[in-house]
Amino acid sequence: MGAGREVLFEFRQAGPQIRVAAIDVETGIEVVAIAPTTATEAQMKNLALAKLRRRIEMEAGQGR
Repeated sequence: MGAGREVLFEFRQAGPQIRVAAIDVETGIEVVAIAPTTATEAQMKNLALAKLRRRIEMEAGQGR
């Protein structure tokens, strides 16, 4: 993912875990990651962002 791409994050508590959604504004691709409530917001964002990057790369590879 290029620098400057806008990503939206949504956090929802689900019992002892946090559900973190990351949405790429340009493509509309959304991924969900589950993190423990003990994780920091930065750790949760990094987890979801890494998953989003991988998903975008996978979809770009299918377009060849």
